[in-house]
Amino acid sequence: MVRGNQPPDMRRGHKETAMHTTRRQMLALTASGLAAGWPGLGQAQAAANLKISHQFPSGSLTEGDFRDRLCRRFAAEVEKRTGGALKAAVYPGSSLMKTNAQFSSMRKGALDMSLVPLSYAGGEVPETNIGLMPALVPSYEQGAAWKTAEVGKLLSKTLEDKGVLIVSWVWQAGGVASRARPLVAPEDAKGLKVRGGSREMDMMLKAAGASVITLPSNEIYAAMQTGAMDAAMTSSTSFISFKLEEIAKHLTSGRQRTYWFMFEPLMVSKEVFGKLNKAQQDVVMGVGAELETFARDAAKADDRQAVEVYQKAGAKVYDMSDAQLRAWQTIARDTAWKDFAEKNESCAGLMKAAQKLL
Repeated sequence: MVRGNQPPDMRRGHKETAMHTTRRQMLALTASGLAAGWPGLGQAQAAANLKISHQFPSGSLTEGDFRDRLCRRFAAEVEKRTGGALKAAVYPGSSLMKTNAQFSSMRKGALDMSLVPLSYAGGEVPETNIGLMPALVPSYEQGAAWKTAEVGKLLSKTLEDKGVLIVSWVWQAGGVASRARPLVAPEDAKGLKVRGGSREMDMMLKAAGASVITLPSNEIYAAMQTGAMDAAMTSSTSFISFKLEEIAKHLTSGRQRTYWFMFEPLMVSKEVFGKLNKAQQDVVMGVGAELETFARDAAKADDRQAVEVYQKAGAKVYDMSDAQLRAWQTIARDTAWKDFAEKNESCAGLMKAAQKLL
């Protein structure tokens, strides 16, 4: 046989050439697979590097806005637990994309993750307005109960159907910072230009006699500085992070009781989450759940710190009484709650389930 009579070196050369050809073919196939988006190749590679967007000021793992710290802690812990197989980069201050584009981008898979006030998506998904429903969540304890209660399950299912999954349940109290005069009871609102933060909050304010201003929390400072706005409702953390004490003379605190509780969860795109392997998915959800205690403790600490910061700056601080809270709640029930429940069957179900916790 001619092949059998070939010298060993020639036979080895043919074998090596075949191996080289195979390698080249494999590289070509892999490249074409990546370009075509084969499952397990290009998609898995993209999912291993998550981008987390939020609108809040940048800090570090230990200093700064706790919502930024939560995202950084999440990224660090996920990388640690996956041995670097899954990493995440944090983009603070709306540096990756505009604030109001985040939720929609997650739905489409164009953004991996975001920590964003859920009610910002109210124009796109009406059900999300329940995330800033006046007087519906009066305490951190009740907010935490949502996760496993009927209302939380309904909300999670609604978001999942829209392409978004909740990773960390984060509730935060807030109050009012104002320039000319305090805004504590409903009668104080008359004639003031106020930022409520959600459509439903605005409805309550309008019923009390205020004019409403709509803008993201990171634009409050400029609006108050120019006089375009008299008062702003936002979270205690934002009162500190955005340095509103420099222009506000009055603060209605959320440290004891308040009608202003915002749901601002850390969320992930369902499409992106689905590209992770099971072990990575478990890590993402596990770390997210563990960070909820950190978020609650940090939010409460910010309620107390906001009071200290504003008092030090010379502002007067007010705590809402039970009677004042009930007065606001009465207005909210007849306006915001009613309007929300009438949106659709899903909203009605959410409102009914939420009131079971009151």
